[in-house]
Amino acid sequence: MPGSPRKLPVWLPIVILLIAMASIQSGASLAKSLFPLIGAPGVTALRLALGTIILVIIFRPWRLRFTPEQRKPLLFYGLALGAMNYLFYLSIQTVPLGIAVALEFTGPLAVALFSSRRPVDFIWVVLAVLGLWFLLPLGQDVSHVDLTGAAFALGAGACWAIYILCGQRAGEEHGPATVALGSLIAAVVFVPLGAIQAGDALWHWSILPLGLAVAVLSTALPYSLEMVALTRLPTRTFGTLMSMEPALAAVSGMIFLSETLTLVQWLALLAIVAASIGSTLTLRRESKIKEVDIG
Repeated sequence: MPGSPRKLPVWLPIVILLIAMASIQSGASLAKSLFPLIGAPGVTALRLALGTIILVIIFRPWRLRFTPEQRKPLLFYGLALGAMNYLFYLSIQTVPLGIAVALEFTGPLAVALFSSRRPVDFIWVVLAVLGLWFLLPLGQDVSHVDLTGAAFALGAGACWAIYILCGQRAGEEHGPATVALGSLIAAVVFVPLGAIQAGDALWHWSILPLGLAVAVLSTALPYSLEMVALTRLPTRTFGTLMSMEPALAAVSGMIFLSETLTLVQWLALLAIVAASIGSTLTLRRESKIKEVDIG
């Protein structure tokens, strides 16, 4: 288009990220309802297969060109994306959605903590940590948390951290189109794995519409939106903003899965939301913010 590109407001990547998080938690609730039919590995395979098809059609990743320095981060980005999905679904088989996401959040929280430089950044991270501490069922209820499921959630968190770090390097030039290639890498590994574990139950036509909804809500829409935000926000700001994930997961679990939280856990969620708001309010002072250009 003639003329210079329009500059969108600096807060737009934040709104995009919030929409992505709400979408992915709604998709997780729907996915959990499918576990009795095809199991967690089957849902992983269905989500990645259908989501990848949608992303490839939209973004046509074969047109992308990556430098040698970007190819290794791209590979790790795709593998981390697939492993994150797989481990998270294994986790929520036995752990409530809000708690699983809180455990998974240790990954991006670590990214935010280790990349903090100013005192104000550390305050928001500490507030998020306090919220997570009281959100988790420590103390008298810890025996009711499945340890295997909790370990899967922590593993998903480690993959999430890799996803953030490698996604910024791999997607800096290509934006949301990068997620299509990353999803394709994830699908090559985890779709066959999940299909083998799910068996014949995966191939019923009645599963397809629900699987398509999970793919859109949990993969195609949120990961495309996250890539837009990921390449336009500083690492520490992105990581701290993701602290809203446990709150959104708990609300989604309450609405769709009838999962409830105690008063203390709700107060913890407010602390997490406060950390996200604080990070957002201090975002304008960041010198590394990138503005979104559209033609």
